[in-house]
Amino acid sequence: MTMLRRDLVKLGAGLSLLGTGWVARAQTPSPASPTPPKATPFSEDTVRNIARNLARSAYSPPPQSLPAPMSSLNFDQYKGITYNSDKALWRGQNLAFEVEFFPRGFLYRPRIEMHEVVDGQTSTVPYDPDLFNYADPLLRTTDDVGFGGLRLRYAINTPGVKEEFAVFLGASYFRAIAKGQTYGLSARGFSNGTGDPRGEEFALFRSFWLERPAPGADSLVVHALLDSPSVTGAFRFTIRPGDATVFDVQSSLFPRQDMGEAGLAPLTGMFYFDTNDHTRVNDWRPAAHDCEALQIWTGTALQLYRPLVNPTDLQFSAFADDGPQGFGLMQRKRAFADYQDLALNYEKRPSAWIEPIGHWGKGAIDLVEIPTPNEVNDNIVTFWRPERPLKAGQQYDYTYRITWGWDTPAPTHLARIGATRIGAAQGSDNAQLFVIDFTGEAFAERPANTHFHLLPQATQGTIRNVVVEANPPIHGWRAMFEFVPGDAKAAELQVQLADDQGPISEKWMYRWTA
Repeated sequence: MTMLRRDLVKLGAGLSLLGTGWVARAQTPSPASPTPPKATPFSEDTVRNIARNLARSAYSPPPQSLPAPMSSLNFDQYKGITYNSDKALWRGQNLAFEVEFFPRGFLYRPRIEMHEVVDGQTSTVPYDPDLFNYADPLLRTTDDVGFGGLRLRYAINTPGVKEEFAVFLGASYFRAIAKGQTYGLSARGFSNGTGDPRGEEFALFRSFWLERPAPGADSLVVHALLDSPSVTGAFRFTIRPGDATVFDVQSSLFPRQDMGEAGLAPLTGMFYFDTNDHTRVNDWRPAAHDCEALQIWTGTALQLYRPLVNPTDLQFSAFADDGPQGFGLMQRKRAFADYQDLALNYEKRPSAWIEPIGHWGKGAIDLVEIPTPNEVNDNIVTFWRPERPLKAGQQYDYTYRITWGWDTPAPTHLARIGATRIGAAQGSDNAQLFVIDFTGEAFAERPANTHFHLLPQATQGTIRNVVVEANPPIHGWRAMFEFVPGDAKAAELQVQLADDQGPISEKWMYRWTA
């Protein structure tokens, strides 16, 4: 299920930057001005009713054919077609938001319908080839080819200067950033069969409805229609950019067929290597990833932290739960020295946190880790999988919040994992040395002479030579232990830092493989 995105993830920001300078314009005359689009009534039930009705018929994909100049675009040609920001939707209307659109072509062939909603009426956003600038004039066509996706703009960093902060582009993918950040991991509307050797089905946001915000409004409402051979869905996103960018998501799903591998609130990112998983990578940098761990707050308020790996074989992990409080793909390392990459700025990539609204019942937070030979591929996926399959002909409603930011939106008083390092231990029994740093306010709340110890567990093999000592440079503590696998090919390891009263840290969890 991997897709190219080390460059693609930059399409949002990169294309807008490319579009600010002079580019060649085609001399082909523009088509005659289109007839103003006809407005029709729109309500909160409109997209849900469309999805419900669509689920009663067989799947029919949106048009994907393109005229000759655009039918075989490569990446460079595609990014050379840039939206003219002077023609952004709502430009000059004294509103906090503007919308720009992506062209079709390259990996983004389906025609995605765009609609504007004003005062309870919706009308189609008309396509015009002169909404775009063309680095290659020959790529301009007067055909009504429509749009491939959209980007949202807001003064997220500098007052009065609107910048791109969110993108909906490709399948049901979308991504966002908070103030001061650069693009990294993505979210999706839905996943089905992720990690299944038989292949994954990618649902598509095939239509969007953009509610024109009121003057002074600092939030934007976007509706989206999801469609695939297995399911349709209606999504309502209430989006608030800022120091943390928040998406409040209301979704209704209508399966066309029974689905036992449905994935709700999926997050997708890239993990290439870090100090816990560097032995197979010959790279000069200390780390390269969009996200370093899966974090889970369970329904019983247990806080779990699972460092990610780039495995040699596909790994599938399931964390069973009942009514989880939240989960997300986290990027905790925030110093340039952690990555040393002047171009990709991994330290500025957002974490994404899913907070279910209401009780989601029994199920599991699934984690799929896919081998990748480089940082080009999205190889990490996590999502909520309900215990019971979704049944054809039924309606399933899920509401949740996605916070794109620097950390979890809610604080914790527990000690937190600051780093995980792994290397060979001395001796001839293939022992591995684990070094785990703990940080956080839990230490400031306790007397300086507090005795800390480690609570280790292993499903296979043996843990020995445990050492816990102060780590003054990080104002925290360090735990070290050796893991002797013996004949084991895989083992699940868990540790928590504790004082005399019991655990004081989140629970570190790790899958070791030979």
